[in-house]
Amino acid sequence: MRPVGFHVQSGVGEVHGLLLEMALTFGVVYTVYATALDPKRGSLGIIAPLAIGFIVGANILVGGPFDGASMNPARAFGPALIEWRWRNHWIYWVGPFLGGGLAALIYEYIVIPTEPVPRHAHQHQPLAPEDY
Repeated sequence: MRPVGFHVQSGVGEVHGLLLEMALTFGVVYTVYATALDPKRGSLGIIAPLAIGFIVGANILVGGPFDGASMNPARAFGPALIEWRWRNHWIYWVGPFLGGGLAALIYEYIVIPTEPVPRHAHQHQPLAPEDY
């Protein structure tokens, strides 16, 4: 486990590490929205735990060798606190917040557009002057 301080591995710099954390967290949050939170998901919700577990596992396999694939500030904070290694620790906070926020905004406002409230026949209509 490596998220005790961002280390340059395989030519990964700070900006690339930030983008990697953003992309990994984006994938997790988007999967959560698509399988667990989407009101139009139908029976897809039954596979939510499996899909979320698979995306986290895939993210660890992809991002682990480069920056530890934290995807969660709390996951990076504990080891950094114990070993007191704070070099470039901001990447593990800013990346997940930006990636998760971006996924939530995209899914909430583009994939699940808000639908207008249907007008029901039993709603009260204002009376016309001739109805008095």
